[in-house]
Amino acid sequence: MVSAGVPQQAIDVFTHYYDQLQAGATGMIPEADVEPLSGIHRAATLEASPEDVRTAADATVVIKLNGGLGTSMGMDRAKSLLPVRRGLSFLDIIVGQVEHVRRTHDVRLPLIFMNSFRTRDDTRAALAHHPGIETPGLPIDFVQNLEPRLRADDLTPVDWPADAELEWCPPGHGDLYTALQTSGILDQLLDAGYLYATVSNSDNLGAAPDPEMMAWFAGSGAPYAAEVCRRTPADVKGGHLVVRRSDGRLVLRETAQTPPEDAAAASDLTLHRYFHTNNLWFDLRVLKKTLDERQGILGLPLIKNRKVVDPADPGSPEVIQIETAMGAAVQVFDGATAIEVDRARFLPVKTTNDLLLLRSDVYGVGDDFRVRATVEPPLVDLDKRYFGTIADFEARFPHVPSLASAERFTVRGDWSFGADVVVAGEVLLEEDETAGKTGDAPGRATRVAEGTRLG
Repeated sequence: MVSAGVPQQAIDVFTHYYDQLQAGATGMIPEADVEPLSGIHRAATLEASPEDVRTAADATVVIKLNGGLGTSMGMDRAKSLLPVRRGLSFLDIIVGQVEHVRRTHDVRLPLIFMNSFRTRDDTRAALAHHPGIETPGLPIDFVQNLEPRLRADDLTPVDWPADAELEWCPPGHGDLYTALQTSGILDQLLDAGYLYATVSNSDNLGAAPDPEMMAWFAGSGAPYAAEVCRRTPADVKGGHLVVRRSDGRLVLRETAQTPPEDAAAASDLTLHRYFHTNNLWFDLRVLKKTLDERQGILGLPLIKNRKVVDPADPGSPEVIQIETAMGAAVQVFDGATAIEVDRARFLPVKTTNDLLLLRSDVYGVGDDFRVRATVEPPLVDLDKRYFGTIADFEARFPHVPSLASAERFTVRGDWSFGADVVVAGEVLLEEDETAGKTGDAPGRATRVAEGTRLG
């Protein structure tokens, strides 16, 4: 890590967790140690004066996590560069959202990206097409720290000469706090008079900068706040906030931190009603003070993430990535709180199912660049064998079908879609389906003809 130029503070953080790993720490949070979250604020009831809104917005910075490559969808560059609507990428829409708030409220509102060493160059090149987005005196981005991936059998750094870059990984988005300090940006923001940060993933276009929420957080006096949503059956695998019995603090429990015997309780929607959106807020002054008091180590819970060193080679050595989650910082700060937000603030794109919905007429983009659902979004389930990667997905969906009248759209087998296809109600396309076939040769995708109405 020293040879790679990793800052000493980041090395100290890695050492802190490596010692825990050697000692057998698992990072598990048993059900017996926690209680469900209840009695929280609701964003729908917020009210603030125009003066309070503007004052808070002018003291807030927007930070977007942009380290993901979209490898689960077969990508090798920043996922935020994917086209989403009208030729606009995630990045273009994020820039538009920030610029709209700046104009509307006459505020500074810096936009800063946390990139990884794999996403920085492509992202900065794309942002060059938005010359007005950078705030004078502040950088447009900073980079997550690096750490070695560890062999699962002996916890030594893995050696992989075929692609030495795969020997390294970012330490999870919990590195946000360390990287803000080691990059110098935390001090720069404070020196420029910024007090608050609102943070979200770049692939979640629902988490647009919200001036009313900025006013709420500034007025709350809380050092930290997490946005949560009501859980549905689709959210049972995500992280959720719980209350630690021993001291009453809010704690983020990820799926990987749930013991197998507690899986049923953790996924019980009547018991644990809220999931963590990975949208959060914090007071920059409190973060600075806390990091200084703890010698740069916040002490977030360890996440032990098992993978293989080369995702393209399932037989390659098993490795452990030491990670932390930025949402876990909720347990660090006295007085940390949570706020329930509408589902509209949670529109992540993790699979091609999500991408198809976002590109369809189910969603629209307003003049304020906010992405809003025009109807109740249907359930989309595409066959991973043929639609799992972006290349396969786009080859089969050269035209996005209308889904505004759909309730459920399930595709099994290899299909491709012509222009002006409409999906209505519940539609299941199976491998032996005959409707819509146009006589393609065996072994090729069955084509749904142009103008076909399914359902």
